[in-house]
Parts: sequence; structure tokens; C-alpha cells
Amino acid sequence: MIVSQIANRQTFFGCGSLRELAPLLSQHAQPTLLFCANSFLQGEAWRSVQAEVEPLLAGIEVVRHEASPAEIDSWVARWRDRAALVVAIGGGSVLDAAKAFAAVSQHPLPTLRYLEKVGDTAIDGKTLPVIAIPTTAGTGSEATQNAVVTDKADRKVKASLRHPGFVPQVAILDPDLLRGASDSVLACCAIDAFTHLFEAYLSAKGNLLSRQTALGGLRAFISAWPYLNLPDEQGDFAREQMMIASWQGGLSLSMAGLGVIHGIAGELGAIKDYHHGEVCGRLLLPFLQLLNDSENEQQQKLMDELAVALFPGFTLPPARMLASWLQDKAITPFWLDPPPLTSAEAEWILARANSKNSLVTYSEAQQRFMLEQAFRIE
Repeated sequence: MIVSQIANRQTFFGCGSLRELAPLLSQHAQPTLLFCANSFLQGEAWRSVQAEVEPLLAGIEVVRHEASPAEIDSWVARWRDRAALVVAIGGGSVLDAAKAFAAVSQHPLPTLRYLEKVGDTAIDGKTLPVIAIPTTAGTGSEATQNAVVTDKADRKVKASLRHPGFVPQVAILDPDLLRGASDSVLACCAIDAFTHLFEAYLSAKGNLLSRQTALGGLRAFISAWPYLNLPDEQGDFAREQMMIASWQGGLSLSMAGLGVIHGIAGELGAIKDYHHGEVCGRLLLPFLQLLNDSENEQQQKLMDELAVALFPGFTLPPARMLASWLQDKAITPFWLDPPPLTSAEAEWILARANSKNSLVTYSEAQQRFMLEQAFRIE
């Protein structure tokens, strides 16, 4: 099987690397549109670069949640032919919104026409160049070829605009931007990164290149997971490692795709506002129970190899050991107090969920088990 890696043309990494933004914008001055969250505009990181960066911007758009097709279309109507470069600074919702705008602004039809699952028109790779600067370590959107769009109002769909050309040309990975995030945000974003890496590692589409990339990210995750919230040098190192894990998760999923956890989480995200990383983390734990009982030889071989690589001298079965370690070392117990789903919502999700690129095709009963273990069905 051939798997190709699609990556940024430039990737800046290291504490304080946000300072690279102003020189990048100054090199080839052009109308630049910034997408970000209000929290960024009110924070110290923006104040540290505002004097240099703001004069180079044509405008700022604030992203408040996962972007809908209507919001993307409104940005396109406002900025088409007025912006030549896009900068995205924020979490996955901000980065995806900016990538979607950059792409749709170069195409004539509304966003929904190009969206996977519901669209009727293929999208090509034309896009404005994007500089992606994540402020969370989870989605890896700074390295992926897809922009996630969510319509909870009308079509009830969470899907992607996808093309290799949509990988941001430049990524700036500054671990300092993780400072000050709550334990909940750090943990839920990090477990999203883990799920990307883990599902890509186990993907039926994977090969040695994609699995080695995922394995590198999983090693970085393991070194960081227990220490993300520490204010000292160990915490700084952990946040650096998690930023790497998130980026490698983006590379891995672009190469090998995702599995049943995201096959359920994507449908749930179309109707509920629950944090995507938390949803993935909650589904991960019952998935590990299924994985522990799996009789698929390739799955078990990959899990044995993973355990040797991450936990030398392990004694428990790999899936059980991994579940235990993730919970024991978490900085906050994100899996407690499961949020509710109505029976109708659960049935709606299960009717649309799928196994994606998993090595095993999970039955409706197995997917129901995952959903019922992760959420409170009312």
C-alpha cells in the first residue's frame, strides 16, 4: 500500500516562535486576514506581538465556535478578493474555520456544495495560503488536509472540506501558547491528539511510514500526559512534547485516516456542543475494552508492538494497561460525570456512525456499547 505524507512547507517550532509571525508577514506584504478567538485577543500572547502584527492586517474575524456553512459563506462574501493571505491563531475550531474560508473564497459555490457527506460538487486545491498557529495541542489541524465544518441547525452534519492543497503552507508551533489553559482544556485536547495517533496507528490504511509517524507522536504524548499543567521546567517540556504529538497526529490522520471512535464522535458532534476531545476520550475507554477482547490478529500484533515501544516490561494485556495508565496519569478525570444523550439522540448517532478505517468493522451492538459506556442515555 502506498501512503504519502503531506506536510507544511515551513514549520517553526519552539517556545516564543510566535515572534516569527511578523517577519513572515513583512517579507511579502499583502492583505492579510486574521482568524482567532476573543480569548487570544484578550491575552498576553497577542499583546506581545500586536504592535508589529496588527498594522500588517487587513482585518480580524473572531471565531466563537465550530464554524457553520452559513458563517463561512458570510466571511467569503465579506472578504472575497480583499484578502490574499490568511492567518489562523487558535484551537481547532479557529484553524478549521480559517482553512475553510481560505478554500471556499477561491471557489464559486456555497460551502455546503463542496462538503463531504452532503455536497454535490468536488472541490479542487485552490486556496489562499494559510499560516496556522495552534493555541491548543489536540486537533493537529495545522498539519491536516481537511477543514471541519459543522451545521447543527439545518443539515445536522459535521464533515470536512478536504484536499491535499488545504494543508497550511506554514505552521508555527509555540508551546508557550498552551500556558494558562485549564486542566480540562489541556487534557481534553491532548486526548484528542492521542486518539488521532492511536486510530491512525491501528488504521487499515496504514503502513510503515504512517505507523512510525504515529508512534513518534505517541511517544511524545506518553512523556507529556502526566505533566501538562505543571508551571515548572517539567511542565514546559510536557507542553513542547504535546505540541509535537498533536502535529504528528495531524500528519498521521492525513496519511492513514481515523477509526470507529471518530466514526461515532463525528456524528455526535453534528447535534451536540460537547467538546470534541472530551467526546473522543470518553469513547476511547470503552473502545479499549473492545480492543482487549479482540481476536483480530493484526490488531493484537500492533498492540503488542505498541506496548513494547511505550511500556517496556509491561505485564497487563496492552489495551488494559493503556486504559489504566491513561486514567492513573491524567491531570483531571475527564471521563467522570458523563453528559446526557436522549434515547432519540443515541439512535440518531448510531444510525449514522461507522467504523471508518478501523481494521475491524464494529457492529451496531459494539458501537452502542461504546456510546452507552461513554454517555448517560436518558
